[in-house]
Amino acid sequence: MPVASPPDRALIDPKRGKSERPLPERALFVFTPEDLKDALRSLTFSGARSRQAAGSRRHRKVFLCGVTEGIFGGVPIAVAGPMLGAPQAVLVLEKLIALGVRRCFALGWCGSLNPTVRIGDVVVPRWAWSEEGTSAHYPLAERPVADPQLVQTVLTGLRGCEGLTVHEGPVWTTDAPYRETEAKVLHYRDKGALGVEMETSALFTVAAYRGIALAVVLVVSDDLSRMEWRHGYRDPRFRAVRASLPERLLQLLTRSSP
Repeated sequence: MPVASPPDRALIDPKRGKSERPLPERALFVFTPEDLKDALRSLTFSGARSRQAAGSRRHRKVFLCGVTEGIFGGVPIAVAGPMLGAPQAVLVLEKLIALGVRRCFALGWCGSLNPTVRIGDVVVPRWAWSEEGTSAHYPLAERPVADPQLVQTVLTGLRGCEGLTVHEGPVWTTDAPYRETEAKVLHYRDKGALGVEMETSALFTVAAYRGIALAVVLVVSDDLSRMEWRHGYRDPRFRAVRASLPERLLQLLTRSSP
């Protein structure tokens, strides 16, 4: 007869395959292709005659997401991206944890829900309201939050940078960007949400469930706070801030203490 098992025991666990190299302890998750290019330009590679050769040798795919190993400031780093939405972000995070990642920054974009949070500003969430379907599958006794030490590292590091306006507060995570209705925007804005995006609550949940340190940094790319959509993808300030953050976060990640 089969041996009985606890009903909440997963039948499939993320694990490192026999032929898979372990990854560095530190990783930067990058949601958008634009930010990923800037992050990869900041890495250096060792043991190859050319940057292209090193990059290809240290690159792999994890659930359609690229993962590249490199060096920043003398510290080994993994950079993962692009990715879209909670399910893919969690699949990638689970696998990278199995490969050795223990400290993560995640960099993405969000829409503003508050008139004081402007396009080109930066939001650092400590927690998030979940309207995505992934988090509910990870039972936790308490609401998951960002790692306090990493959040403080980000806030201290970014608030000292000229040209950056940094906000700290919760965000709303959704699976359905085309269903960000007026009623929902008002609801979450009144509850104190600064922005809306698609990955944060799920990443906080899995990081807490697996016991790793993770923080999220979001650049405000568009604005819903006035009950109409205004995008800022061509806004000069948004583009300048967005382009500066990958290298800044790599600097902060390499300086953070385990």
